[in-house]
Amino acid sequence: MSEIATVALPFFGLVFLGYALGRWGPVKRDLFAGFEFLVRSVALPALYFRLLATAPIGEVASWSFILTTAFATYCAFAIAFSFAALLNRGRVPEATVEGLAGSQSAAAWLAPALTLAALGTMAGVPTALVVAFDGLMLAVLTPLMMALAATERTTFLGTAEAIGRDLLREPVLIGAALGFLWSLTGIGLPGPLGGFFGYLAAAAIPAGLILFGLTLFDRRVDQPPVDVGVLVAIKLVVHPLIVWLLLSWIGGFDPAWVAAAVLIAALPPGVEVLAAASRYRSYGARASQAVLWGSLASVVTLLVALVIVLGGFLPADPFR
Repeated sequence: MSEIATVALPFFGLVFLGYALGRWGPVKRDLFAGFEFLVRSVALPALYFRLLATAPIGEVASWSFILTTAFATYCAFAIAFSFAALLNRGRVPEATVEGLAGSQSAAAWLAPALTLAALGTMAGVPTALVVAFDGLMLAVLTPLMMALAATERTTFLGTAEAIGRDLLREPVLIGAALGFLWSLTGIGLPGPLGGFFGYLAAAAIPAGLILFGLTLFDRRVDQPPVDVGVLVAIKLVVHPLIVWLLLSWIGGFDPAWVAAAVLIAALPPGVEVLAAASRYRSYGARASQAVLWGSLASVVTLLVALVIVLGGFLPADPFR
């Protein structure tokens, strides 16, 4: 129990600190914008660069793990999308945003604080891989779905160019990609350079938690509609279950990697869902409720996930 408290209290405490600073503290919009830029564009990319750049290429190029976790996230998206499409009579833009609410974790900001504290440094590489490739898959899938729905008049080439521009605006993905490429050299990070990125990486973990809390402070807690409740259940329960079942079915993965992937999948939806809702002018208010209620419900579901993982109750080979 003390091990779980050691992980959970700092994690939720820093998120609540961010919420409290926004709700009752002196943090203003301009200060929030500056802090968000520092965390998203500097500290977090440095963290993911360092996690991959210092890893052996054999770990970084774990394609079976990458493809399995990305496919599991796609499955969660497909389930949430299908539910939403049935509910709203086939409105693809709205169903796409709901699909993101049921599959896209606030992993870039929250995952390292959870997995590294719970599982140690061995969770660094799988955390970076899941964050990078899940983010890449959903960043490509979302505009393709919107193009399919003809929300914007564009050609296939235009859609591909727009996706490329969007990816170049994602600092975390760029940091992870550069770390991936650096690992191919096999030279690691020399002392001074390693120290520089080490300082930034150390700052990124608590700052990401505080920033996530800041994003929640001005959201109203209303009675969640039924569809929001279902999406939150898909995200917090179904998604990690799919990840665990697929990784266990394929087998051969380090138990720490499986546990890291499950914990990341159990994280609540993030601001990327809100960004998609705003960009495509679809599911706006309910997307905000999905993020808020997902964050509140994750207090319980993440604690359960930590008990299962740290208590040794996660069977490594349920199919054998």
